[in-house]
Amino acid sequence: MRIGGIHQPLVKRRRRRIYKAEGRRSRAPLRPTICGALITRVSSCSPTAATAIFIVFERAFKDFGLPQAIRTDNGSPFASANSPFGLTRLSVWWLRLGIDDERIKPGHPQQNGRDERMHLTLRQEASKPASRNFLQQQARFNQFITTFNHERPHEALNMRYPAELYSRSPRLYEGLPELEYPFHDRTITVTQPQPGLRRPEVGVKQVEEKIWRVSFMRF
Repeated sequence: MRIGGIHQPLVKRRRRRIYKAEGRRSRAPLRPTICGALITRVSSCSPTAATAIFIVFERAFKDFGLPQAIRTDNGSPFASANSPFGLTRLSVWWLRLGIDDERIKPGHPQQNGRDERMHLTLRQEASKPASRNFLQQQARFNQFITTFNHERPHEALNMRYPAELYSRSPRLYEGLPELEYPFHDRTITVTQPQPGLRRPEVGVKQVEEKIWRVSFMRF
């Protein structure tokens, strides 16, 4: 997920993690990774817990600010093949917050290579084997985030740490703004929308006799 940008260092470089090896102390660095991106959240959620997903994103937005865009694949809950423009509750929420929804081309995971590489490292180091419960698994995720952001050098950042270069987005999260359609005749609420859109407000404008233009946000 892209949030903010890479700017000047914000924190001092941490000392290398100290290991114990054969009864001696050594300063062997962690194995580098190629990602070059900062992780904001990794959370244990049930696959069907839609509300929990919103809570995770909301906490991230409050802590890190609103990103310019979020890049995703075309699967649930990010996109839907059964709704107009592939919109879902989650993607509509992002759009209303002013976040661009960047979707990769279907069947081309290499377009999201950094995210795929991060997930591979995450699975190898923090979820195989899985912990006994959500709390224990979340503790492993939290430790992984600390290591990934502050202690492991990234080849894509010239062996620096993501936390050294990351800066918070200046766009604050202040909840959902009201939808406005200033160039339409009126705003109405759709009472039977496509699945997942939850009664959206649309703008309606008469363009000819018995012909109306209906707009939802920028669509």
